[in-house]
Amino acid sequence: MKRIAIIDDNAKERFVVKGLIEECGFTVVAEGSNGEEAVEICREKSPDLVIMDVNMPVKDGVSAASEISRDCPVPVVLLTARGDEDTVKRAAEAGVMGYLMKPVRLEDLMPAVELALTRFEEFEALRKENRDLKNAMHARKSIEKAKGILMERDKLSENSAFSRIRKISMDKRKTMAEIAEVIIMAFEG
Repeated sequence: MKRIAIIDDNAKERFVVKGLIEECGFTVVAEGSNGEEAVEICREKSPDLVIMDVNMPVKDGVSAASEISRDCPVPVVLLTARGDEDTVKRAAEAGVMGYLMKPVRLEDLMPAVELALTRFEEFEALRKENRDLKNAMHARKSIEKAKGILMERDKLSENSAFSRIRKISMDKRKTMAEIAEVIIMAFEG
């Protein structure tokens, strides 16, 4: 069951949205009335999704969504009474996953929540893949550099240098990249 936080400075709106969320079969784990509270709720409660008003005191929904996206990534669906182009653009730049017009209707809520959750999962998978690729490229560069050091220092062929790094890696139960970094530090420093 998905855990949802509702952030809106209007208690009546929160009450209505909470009822709709529960009717959809989700659980409301926290409620707040401003963007600052939204960020704190995300840090402390780790909801699966945040439904948040755009216009609130202390910190507006778009600013809060941007901070949430950066510090404690959670999908955000924004609520607004009007869909002006500037707000929609700011929301997209802040990493918002969905947008709902007030008054929220049951038939709009479920698809918005499901779409936001799905898009967020896809985005997180891409972010992980990107991070993994960067790590693999860095590891490859380190291994190539360490091979070059061993080839020059010990007059080894490329295959022999690679085999030596691989053997040390297996013997020490460390990754080849970790062994390569040690070789680089030891012979370049």
